[in-house]
Amino acid sequence: MRIAMVSEHASPLAALGGPDAGGQNVYVARLAGLLAGRGHEVTVYTRRDGATLPDRVPLPSGAVVEHVRAGPERALPKDELLGHMPAFGDHLARAWARTRPDVVHAHFWMSGMASLPGAGDLAVPVVQTFHALGTVKRRHQGAADTSPPERLDVERRLGASCARVLATCSDEVRELERMGVGPERCSVVPCGVDTTHFTARGRIALVPGRRSPHRLLCIGRLVPRKGVDLALRALTRLPDAELLVAGGPPRDGLGRDREAMRLLSLARRLRVAERLVLLGCVPHEEMPALIRSADVVLCTPVYEPFGIVPLEAMACGVPVVATDVGGHRDTVAHGETGLLIPPGEPDRLAGAVRDLLAAPGRLESFGRAGRARVVARFTWDRVADGVERVYDRVAAPVPSGAPR
Repeated sequence: MRIAMVSEHASPLAALGGPDAGGQNVYVARLAGLLAGRGHEVTVYTRRDGATLPDRVPLPSGAVVEHVRAGPERALPKDELLGHMPAFGDHLARAWARTRPDVVHAHFWMSGMASLPGAGDLAVPVVQTFHALGTVKRRHQGAADTSPPERLDVERRLGASCARVLATCSDEVRELERMGVGPERCSVVPCGVDTTHFTARGRIALVPGRRSPHRLLCIGRLVPRKGVDLALRALTRLPDAELLVAGGPPRDGLGRDREAMRLLSLARRLRVAERLVLLGCVPHEEMPALIRSADVVLCTPVYEPFGIVPLEAMACGVPVVATDVGGHRDTVAHGETGLLIPPGEPDRLAGAVRDLLAAPGRLESFGRAGRARVVARFTWDRVADGVERVYDRVAAPVPSGAPR
């Protein structure tokens, strides 16, 4: 099958950790690689954000990344890309008129917006994965939401006009239904985790430099919605624990990072600064050992479209305490692999962590069950299986005279 993936701001080649580089980049990279490895012809179209980037970059898997000229050849925040989507879409239409794909998989709303015209002219089905919904972002961020005002209407139109919405969790299907996109138009295929990289082997009981008997760990981009401040407030009720935070710029750049400075200031006001360690960006190869060094991984965002960190922690055999939002409801089995708590309630978070830390047997049980759950449900091969089934469902016969 000839597959065109469109990911206008999230390149599979990008370094992770920036404000617009995270789970979508990983998802596109892993999915493209796996599908190419299964014999599909995969091209990923992403916006050229650097003047020295080559037009096409072959990946070891056999997939190809194509850099599309649309707007200035430099990095731009994704919320500033809307005006460049017509040029992006024109490029896609020309490319697909030369070589027609069997299916287009659009990642994020602007990718769908750019894909539909060219795909529609050739009767190519478009599968849409939103990765995040503007209605949810607007609900939680209010006036702080920097998304273009057109986003909500465009997402509704995409949900109604694409061949299939490929949602990453059941909560997203419910949100789409509130927008008028019926569940019969949706398939749920979750994100995945590399269970050969994130393993439970070599669980570390004590890591040099540990400041307290118990270690808690937060992982993710340093942005307010990730809710690290909730973890800090809970830390005031957990005097025997330290909190490590992995994410953001390299450690030597934390002093210039607004969110890092906000968290440090809050920690000082709460008198827990001596038990807070901001690690900055941690290399991917070092992340499993860091996770295994923790007693509990905290995932405390205000909202989370999916959230890959609980899967990484569970794959490493470490229990998770997470806010009861978004994809966490599908990944964390409450009372079995971790605990779900209401967002914004530091007392409930502290109580859940305290109960776990006081029960070593429960910690071990949760860790074993978490690893088993990930292996059974959330490997990348299972994700690729689910996506292939969606592609097979929507792929249409090639119209007579269409380019191949």
